[in-house]
Amino acid sequence: MNEVFESINSFFEFIVPIADFLWDFPTNYDWYASIPILGKFTFAILLLVGCGIYLTFKTGFVQCTRFSRGVRILMEKKASDTGVSPLAAFLLSSAMRVGPGNIMGVTGAISVGGPGAVFWMWVSAFFGMATAFAEAVLAQIFKEKKGDEFVGGLPFYGKKVYGDKRWVGVLLSWIFIIYALFSIPGQTFHMFTALGSVADTLAGTTFDRQSVVYYAIAIFLVISVAMTVFGGLRRVTAVTDLLVPLMAVIYTGIIFILILINFPLIPYFFKAVFAGAFTLDAIFGGAFGVALSQGIKRGLMSNEAGQGTITMAAAVADNDHPCEQGFVQSLGVFLDTIVICTMTAFMVVMAHVWTGDAGVAWESISSSKLTVYLTSIQHLVPGTSMDAAIKMIVSLCYALFAFTTLIGLILFAEISGNFISRGKSFITGIRAAGALFFVPFGALTVLAGLELGNLWYISDFVNIMVVYANVPILIMGSGIIIKTLEHYNRTNGARFISQEIGIETEYWTGNARTKAK
Repeated sequence: MNEVFESINSFFEFIVPIADFLWDFPTNYDWYASIPILGKFTFAILLLVGCGIYLTFKTGFVQCTRFSRGVRILMEKKASDTGVSPLAAFLLSSAMRVGPGNIMGVTGAISVGGPGAVFWMWVSAFFGMATAFAEAVLAQIFKEKKGDEFVGGLPFYGKKVYGDKRWVGVLLSWIFIIYALFSIPGQTFHMFTALGSVADTLAGTTFDRQSVVYYAIAIFLVISVAMTVFGGLRRVTAVTDLLVPLMAVIYTGIIFILILINFPLIPYFFKAVFAGAFTLDAIFGGAFGVALSQGIKRGLMSNEAGQGTITMAAAVADNDHPCEQGFVQSLGVFLDTIVICTMTAFMVVMAHVWTGDAGVAWESISSSKLTVYLTSIQHLVPGTSMDAAIKMIVSLCYALFAFTTLIGLILFAEISGNFISRGKSFITGIRAAGALFFVPFGALTVLAGLELGNLWYISDFVNIMVVYANVPILIMGSGIIIKTLEHYNRTNGARFISQEIGIETEYWTGNARTKAK
């Protein structure tokens, strides 16, 4: 079996340099890399940040002016016979945003760029909120009805913005489906890492990957994912409605308590963050540009603003106006980066295990981001009696982050696939590929003791393709976005009719549905 896995991994070896080149371009050229500060930024990051800044000014800082409106929309109790509520769509998108990257990515950013990276992560999130608003508005405008559900997202609005060319939507659909499916084994690995840590802590020993415990985790994971995704949109949203608030409250609650316990270290956190952001030498010895680039990169990769990967969630909501879900999805970036990622940053920076003061050999743990994070938390826990309990709770939250991301990937692949075909067999095929092939495949590689880095690079490769496709669409469609926002402001959020801003859509017509109140 190992030979089969390794052969598959070797087959995809060619993708690694291509993915690296596209993500690193043009920093992989000496002439560009030698430019102060700018030389630390890849074209993809500049594209995402530039789009966020552009949309922030074009929308009149919508992430600020309509922040409270987004909160009120989330708090409204709304029932409908078609689609899901704005809150359910928000939680569904958060299931994808709030993932292992909130721990792994932030810890990695601080490890490489120092605490100063946290400040630039906040900056990227601020502008990313405008990008998320724009994506969600386009997803809402060009959504389509499918029975008692909505479908939409990147392929649907991409087709319209690129001159109503169907082949554009089909291409974007396949790109996203491939990205989502090949991201599943990585999330499976995160699940095993977290649940394995819980099992080790409970038993007081380290279980081998061939142990009964790991096989039990594999069986549980395959069954739970299959039962969830084969239930369709409403079952997935029922699960995310429960798990997302649960994991967010537990995680932030535990971290908040640890912050209060270590209250004297709070000034150190802010001093380290701002000093690292604005001085030439970050605390870890990295240059100012490294902190800047790491913070922005990790912030954008975590909240996914501009990548088009969350737009399917925005499309499935039932709203009176497309801008409503835009305000809501903007809040998703705030929750992901400003709240949850900052909680992670508090732990890593306040513990400052890299200095050796915590009695930890930094070289021995620096290669594992999860180990760095758990070690930081253990250092901040008073005494040793609570170590095991805190570690288990945080590991369980980490597992939930991975699980909700995993089911979100499969559901979003399904929604995206609706652009290609709405046939039952095709949609079932996508669900089966995710739940019954890619999840078991990821589980088997873990049990075999392999990680197959080359194979996972496919998701990186396709993700950069989505970024390069989506950002130009947002720029090209910005006129529609601005007109829609102006319509909202002018009518105080009255029911939207697309003809009033000079465009034709399938759903937002003058004789559109009668809404359930």
